[in-house]
Amino acid sequence: MARIIALDYGNKRTGIAVTDPLKIIATGLTTVDTQQLFEFLKAYVAKEPVERILIGEPYQLDGTPTHSTEGAKHCIRRLKNSFPEIPIETVDESHSSKMASRAMVEMGMKKKDRQKKGMIDEIAACLLLQEYLEKSES
Repeated sequence: MARIIALDYGNKRTGIAVTDPLKIIATGLTTVDTQQLFEFLKAYVAKEPVERILIGEPYQLDGTPTHSTEGAKHCIRRLKNSFPEIPIETVDESHSSKMASRAMVEMGMKKKDRQKKGMIDEIAACLLLQEYLEKSES
């Protein structure tokens, strides 16, 4: 069975999460340098069936663009060109990094570990994906 991948796009780093084959649980996969994102995705898709790619659209709470919005839009266009057989779906990520930081505190992670920005990106992607799965169930 195919998986769903979620991307928490950033200009420097992109957090990646993936579902299990039954699409029940979202798990953080990794964080990659955004420059290496397409190389990573091509290798991943070559070994694992992927039925959908979700990518967070970064906007402020008031709907205005963030510093990452234009880069994310470029990434979305490139995803559609690079993976025409895989549906690309955008999701709201306006709260994802704050929720990821809060989740890290609630999980009892040490302050030193919480300061690793890559960890925040990976958890943010996981939260985006889990929210998508929960909405899909209803």
